Amino acid sequence: HRRRPDDKKLSLRLLALTFPLVAKGFSDETLEKAAKSEGYCSRILRAQGTRREGYNEFSLRVEGDPEFYKPGNSYRVTLSAATPAYFRGFTLIALKEGKEGDKEEDHAGTFQIIDEEETQFMSNCPVAVTESTPRRRTRIQVFWTAPPTGTGCVILKASIVQKRIIYFQDEGSLTKKICEQDSASEGVTDKPILDCCACGTAKYRLTFYGNWSEKTHPKDFPRRTNHWSAIIGSSHSKNYILWEYGGYASEGVKQVAELGSPVKMEEEIRQQSDEVLTVIKAKAQWPAWQPLNVRAAPSAEFSVDRHRHLMSFLTMLGPSPDWNVGLSAEDLCTKDCGWVQKVVQDLIPWDAGTDSGVTYESPNKPTVPQEKIRPLTSLDHPQSPFYDPEGGSIKLVARVVIERIARKGEQCNIVPDNIDDIVADLAPEEKEEDDTPETCIYSNWSPWSACSSSTCEKGKRMRQRMLKAQLDLSVPCPDTQDFQPCMGPGCSDEDGSTCMMSDWITWSPCSVSCGMGTRSRERYVKQFPEDGSMCKVPTEETEKCIVNEECSPSSCLVTEWGEWDECSASCGTGMKRRHRMIKMTPADGSMCKAETTEAEKCMMPECHTIPCLLSSWSEWSDCSVTCGKGMRTRQRMLKSAAELGDCNEELEQAEKCMLPECPIDCELTEWSQWSECNTSCGKGHMIRTRMIKIEPQFGGTACPETVQRTKCRVRKCLRGPGMEKRRWKEAREKRRSEQAKKNIESEQYPVCRLKPWTAWTECSSLCGGGIQERYMMVKKRSKSTQFTSCKDKKELRACNVHPC
Repeated sequence: HRRRPDDKKLSLRLLALTFPLVAKGFSDETLEKAAKSEGYCSRILRAQGTRREGYNEFSLRVEGDPEFYKPGNSYRVTLSAATPAYFRGFTLIALKEGKEGDKEEDHAGTFQIIDEEETQFMSNCPVAVTESTPRRRTRIQVFWTAPPTGTGCVILKASIVQKRIIYFQDEGSLTKKICEQDSASEGVTDKPILDCCACGTAKYRLTFYGNWSEKTHPKDFPRRTNHWSAIIGSSHSKNYILWEYGGYASEGVKQVAELGSPVKMEEEIRQQSDEVLTVIKAKAQWPAWQPLNVRAAPSAEFSVDRHRHLMSFLTMLGPSPDWNVGLSAEDLCTKDCGWVQKVVQDLIPWDAGTDSGVTYESPNKPTVPQEKIRPLTSLDHPQSPFYDPEGGSIKLVARVVIERIARKGEQCNIVPDNIDDIVADLAPEEKEEDDTPETCIYSNWSPWSACSSSTCEKGKRMRQRMLKAQLDLSVPCPDTQDFQPCMGPGCSDEDGSTCMMSDWITWSPCSVSCGMGTRSRERYVKQFPEDGSMCKVPTEETEKCIVNEECSPSSCLVTEWGEWDECSASCGTGMKRRHRMIKMTPADGSMCKAETTEAEKCMMPECHTIPCLLSSWSEWSDCSVTCGKGMRTRQRMLKSAAELGDCNEELEQAEKCMLPECPIDCELTEWSQWSECNTSCGKGHMIRTRMIKIEPQFGGTACPETVQRTKCRVRKCLRGPGMEKRRWKEAREKRRSEQAKKNIESEQYPVCRLKPWTAWTECSSLCGGGIQERYMMVKKRSKSTQFTSCKDKKELRACNVHPC
């Protein structure tokens, strides 16, 4: 609880703490008047000292420099000083426009402390933020949560305490005005979606161009595993939204965002069968970027109609915690009752709000509770690969192009078609590239089977291939079976060589949710016959479909069957399954008897045609070391029998791994010799030292003592001046005798001459005991083996023995 002080002296003391360095002109009388005020935070607001026009060394910024705030959203607020300026203290407040701030309701939004060592709420004005301790600083950051709807414009206002002066700026770099966002400026998914008045249907092609690479986004770019996941989306009505900014990610969106898996998302889309026209799917990209002349950009086709005229999709930027790009509820219907011809949209990444990682390869860290979907910004976290201390916009990571390729049925657009509009519907499709992900390794296609129809009735023919290896289990591999429509020999003059058709687009949902209905699928002409004749091949197929045969209160409602799973066998005969979900249990409370799984046999290529069949790679082993640099390995198994053919594929891989650095223990030199006793008589002490050769690092053993001290005792000190003179006389005679001995040795061995002693070296330690050294070098060395004892001399002594 914060109590408001009543005592005038205490109030003055609190105010002095708030502004510890006040200009001389800021008198005690001014402080007293401020303290007498009964206003909510009036002392802070009235404590305005010197104000200098155009003073721009300090700046107040809101994350992303927005002109508008969205009620309830949080924004990062930064107060900074331009080099070489600094500030010691500060105050930060947020006021409703036109308000003085002397009432609690005048203040707008709430601040949140990021760093408690840097910032705190003011004790005598709890809505304001100030410094925790006065010291030199160049930058502080706090979060500000915008007020509720209806607040209007807000003034964020800062003061600076620097060089014994308080600076306020009512206008300029220390004041930021930000107004409430109205519905017209909120964002793509906040636009009101109008009813569509267009007629017929339109067919579109979505093409995704990734622009995320080490060249465009060099910071911490993941070189080995960068990719875009498979694209998943749909054309849908306004009653169903796949994802949107400000909304929460569904389980399907979460799986795409975190794992790059579209399976759950597709299941959620198909459960909305009445609101969805086409499921949009396109291949994954490994690696994330390659020139278009090396690999075609992934694309997918979809249709829209009057009821389902919106289009949404998403794809994961991988690896990442939960970052994606995509479009949400893009309206392809125009106000003129026509269909949009082309949409080109540049994309930035967004956060699904399900994982709290901040870097591409952060470990899994679920966000609890789940947060709302939001665009990433350049100020989210200093470790983010998109971080920019200046708060600029994130460099674009992708572009999506949506082009209309055909229209069907009678059109009712108000504005007549122009030539470009008509040509857009007739343009032949570019040649399709192989869309097999690089992580899926297949055998060659088998020859086409015979047509299932020997008459002129429509039939099918099939070819198969073998999935030999799936290098990355998170990337789905395309089907191993391929079908083509066909008829018996000689039944048609126009075949695929003269009238080229696209593949069939996915079946539409059944027209009813209970009982028998119909569903249809479409295709379009890719290339007309060279003789100019019209194609007679059907472009639409319709068939009966049954969903929930019994529609009585005792029956349960189920969804349509999903796609078949892959065959359980890699060669020969296996089983495949498909699934559906229970939509609604029986109204009368009885048990639901409907089957949710269906299985049937499936044929893969003959086993003897497979020369080399491998299992998936195992998980990487643990690093071979517990610290520092090591190696790790992974293996895979040969699944096909050895007699089926030679297999030259590698079965084991190794790579380097790096763990935290190994601890390095302290290493010391040997002890030096004991020094001479520090007294010439009586009790004293001697020291010896050793030096640190290697400092401890990474948690290694700390260094023990480097100086030792021991007592020493020399002969008793004699008292009286006569004894002292006698002792000095004895010492002098001893030195003379030693010098005479040296002179005799020098005369006896004149060939061994030494240079004078060098100066003592600097002490090896500033305190606690160190070592000094000096040397006497041989001046002239004898060539005779008789004088091998003529060597360089070295002396050591202790120094700086006082404690540290």
